[in-house]
Amino acid sequence: MTDRAPRHIGPGPAMRAALTKSEGAHKYDHGHALVLSGGAGRTGAARLAARGALRIGAGLVTLGVPGAAQLEVAMQVTAIMLRRCEDGAALTALLEDGRLNALCLGPGLSLARARALVPVALAEPARSVLLDADALTAFADDPDALFAALHPRCVLTPHGGEFARLFGAPGDDRVASVRAAARLSGAVVLLKGAETVIAAPDGRAVIASATGRAAAPWLATAGSGDVLAGIITGLLARGIAPLEAAGFGAWLHAEAARRVGPGLIAEDLPEALPGVLRDLEC
Repeated sequence: MTDRAPRHIGPGPAMRAALTKSEGAHKYDHGHALVLSGGAGRTGAARLAARGALRIGAGLVTLGVPGAAQLEVAMQVTAIMLRRCEDGAALTALLEDGRLNALCLGPGLSLARARALVPVALAEPARSVLLDADALTAFADDPDALFAALHPRCVLTPHGGEFARLFGAPGDDRVASVRAAARLSGAVVLLKGAETVIAAPDGRAVIASATGRAAAPWLATAGSGDVLAGIITGLLARGIAPLEAAGFGAWLHAEAARRVGPGLIAEDLPEALPGVLRDLEC
């Protein structure tokens, strides 16, 4: 276990190597991400996440939606695939396809749907799972039940309020707070902010800074966190380890925002990623 000073994430050989696709690879070599959506009228957040996962290079991305939202989603997506997923039993059936190697639950999911689907998603410890938003809040009254189900391939991406509901309010030392949360939960924890802090259960920690000359204040807009969840899920699908996927994802997310600048809306973020990747020579 280590409590060394956290390192700051930035572009470098490790990020470039992780993000570069090898020549001649098949789409399944880059993973298949499944993003679970909420019901009718609540699908936008999951669609943003799915777009982020696809743009960061997941080989395939599927949205799992309840039947009532199927037509709504079908009218909005093209390269992103669509599967009906009504409940926990349906998700169990979907996950019989072992090629689905990374899941994203939370954006727009609803608390009831989260309580039904999260335990199913966590049942296979070899599969990466990102939990955000409703998938975290659904366990605010019994966080120990969530922590007992988590495994080392999990990433939690709370904002400050969601973090407080699960772990208590972060103290003045955000790094120490996130390290403690990661140890308690047994998962990688990412606490969003101008300085996003990410920690692993073994005490390793990184910071993705968006302050000073690297500031990206335009990220304070609805849906930006959903895109971040999707970017990290896409990196997990590509086989990148949870701490690195979360750290790289946070940096890429802020860099995409810096490219767009004032007037940014969440839909802009996935579309800015190709330029970021090109400049990294990935």
